[in-house]
This record gives sequence, structure tokens and C-alpha cells, in this order.
Amino acid sequence: MSTHEAFIGAAVTLAAENVAAGGAPYGAVIVRDGAVLVRAANTVHTTNDPSAHAEMEALREASRILGRRDLSDCVMYASGRPCPMCHAAMRLAGFKRGYFAFSAEEAEQYGAGSATIYAELCQSLDSQPMQLSQIRPDGEAPYAAWRARRRA
Repeated sequence: MSTHEAFIGAAVTLAAENVAAGGAPYGAVIVRDGAVLVRAANTVHTTNDPSAHAEMEALREASRILGRRDLSDCVMYASGRPCPMCHAAMRLAGFKRGYFAFSAEEAEQYGAGSATIYAELCQSLDSQPMQLSQIRPDGEAPYAAWRARRRA
């Protein structure tokens, strides 16, 4: 068994344990320098926080432990393909590599997964089921102040 398979196995084990505890079938393991840094499971069932996915919980904990938001030296192992939210958070954290055990399409066969959301997000905003519209205020956006602060 390869190291990658062992880390994926750990994520899948977390997912199975989470199902036994009443949660969703998702687990995540973040590895840094070849060692497990964080193990996490989906906690939506205990927190009622829709963003408490296994990958998000793992990202939060890894950032806390390392004292930084740049996790580019880490690797994510997830029991299922990260949903669009988790995928985007991984990108924002600088991940260069990640692995998952089961596809979103496989998960959807069992009533889980995010393949439908991935497909919806590829459509134009006016074609998506959640209507998202821009209302542009007058004046300067906060982005200019943010850029100026970063350049100072």
C-alpha cells in the first residue's frame, strides 16, 4: 500500500466513523512533510453549520495549528471529491495537491455529493436555481483601500 493510499484510507475511515456517529460520509486528512497534521470529519450534524464540511474543518484546524492561512506546503486527502466550497477554500489556502477517494457522481448515487452543484455553477448566473444579482453602489469599492493598505 502506498503512502497516498494510507492517507486516503484514513480519510475514508473517518467518514465511516462519522456515519456511525450520525453524520455525513465525509472525512479529511491534511498531511505536511509526510505526516498527518489534522484529521477531521463533517460536523454539520452537530453544529448545524452548513460550511462544517470535513475539508473546511481540517483547513480551519491546520491554519490554527500553523498560525497562518497559507497551507501550500500541505496535501489534502478527502473521502469524497471536495464540493465547490471546499475546493475553492483549498485553492484560497494555496493547496497545490489533493486526493479524494470517491467522486461526486458516486456519492450522488447514495443521496450525497455535489455533482449537481458543480454543474449548476458552470451555468450563467441567471440560469442557476439560486438567483444572485449584482447591486452596485455609488462610490469607491473597499478594494482600493485594501490594496492601498497592502502596498503600505
